[in-house]
Amino acid sequence: MRNLLYKTNLGKMLVGDSVEIAQKYLKKYYKGKFQLIITSPPFPLNAKKKYGNLKGKEYKEWFTSLAPIFDELLAEDGSLVIEIGNAWEDGRPIQSLLHLECLMGLVNHPEANLRLIQEFIAYNPSKLPSPAQWVTVNRLRAVDSYTHVWWLAKSDYPKADNSKVLRPYSKSMKSLLKRQSYNSGSRPSEHDISKSGFLKDNGGSISHNLFELEPIDENREVRLPHSVLSFSNTSSNDFFLRQCRERGIKLHPARMQAGLISFFTQFLTEEDDLILDPFAGSNTTGYVAEMLNRRWIATEIDPEYAKNSMIRFEDPELNVNLTKN
Repeated sequence: MRNLLYKTNLGKMLVGDSVEIAQKYLKKYYKGKFQLIITSPPFPLNAKKKYGNLKGKEYKEWFTSLAPIFDELLAEDGSLVIEIGNAWEDGRPIQSLLHLECLMGLVNHPEANLRLIQEFIAYNPSKLPSPAQWVTVNRLRAVDSYTHVWWLAKSDYPKADNSKVLRPYSKSMKSLLKRQSYNSGSRPSEHDISKSGFLKDNGGSISHNLFELEPIDENREVRLPHSVLSFSNTSSNDFFLRQCRERGIKLHPARMQAGLISFFTQFLTEEDDLILDPFAGSNTTGYVAEMLNRRWIATEIDPEYAKNSMIRFEDPELNVNLTKN
């Protein structure tokens, strides 16, 4: 296949326009096969980026045109997870509704059957102050410090198991489990707390839809699911970043956080399920899929980013047999 750059035993990286690859190849061989499509598409930024990004009406038309493609490629109980940032009006200190219009375009597309299952928020206080004009220059707005993560599907009941992505128990909950008692009974909220409902150790608490990648409160322990925390703790100095620095390689400016990919991969798929990232960049999705024993396909339009992504698979923790085309 002319688009194939490299492959492993579990996956392959294809270089080219994702829509063209989907129309000419993925729909032919993988229609209805993907259990998870997870990606961070180009954001609708006012400043032009190397990885390419449209603006305004053009962006909305392009984004919503993806709905029937995603619909055809997804398994009936599969999930679509999209991370996207906020948009701002060009030259004005007001937020754009473009990202919301794009979401509505996905779920209302007449040739697709997608619906919003749940929205997640990824909070990252380390993000550079933006939009810079209105935050650091004119000082009229607060820092835009989070992204939206939309979980969509073709069914109201896509495959999912939140017991696979539990958060560590809080100190108070650990104490409760140890002493096997707590204050049961009625609450002002009219909830009736049973005498034994919280005495079973389930291995952790159910995850929230807020990913606090750094602590909001320094005096409070961050309790991210292990699937997020294990990647977050090493994200600033992982093998790929170290190698890129040593080789003088410029990083993709909008990499999806590996912990987020790990969370949704474990939450929404099982081993050997097939995952797609149509805007793969430096292919964090392929790397996480290899770590978690999922099959994967990644597509990337920029040959340089795609080529540099091969460095991820040199990680000795993976022990991957990579074959270049």
